[in-house]
Amino acid sequence: MIIGSCMKVQSELGHGFLEVVYKDALEIELRLLGIPFQREHCFEIDYRGHSLRHKYYADFKVMDKIIVEAKALDGLPSELMARCINYLKASSYKLCLLVNFGTPNLQWQRIVL
Repeated sequence: MIIGSCMKVQSELGHGFLEVVYKDALEIELRLLGIPFQREHCFEIDYRGHSLRHKYYADFKVMDKIIVEAKALDGLPSELMARCINYLKASSYKLCLLVNFGTPNLQWQRIVL
């Protein structure tokens, strides 16, 4: 359902917009499908029982178990995968979907921890 929603956004808008435009459109798609989500969810990082000052902000937290990181780039650099792994560690979730709207065809990758 999530990737299908991303494909719908990509099909409707094409590539070339700013990242925030795709996030706004994806928010509408998820809402229309009744998929529970939270946009720009803050994940705190715990260190030895203490919450650290710096936090991670995931683009979307979906169904309280999936992180969606949306980009609009020429490709998917490897550092984005590392960021997704950090999100998963901070959240204790098991799945992150890295989605790129910046190319003619939607690019996406599943990152499983």
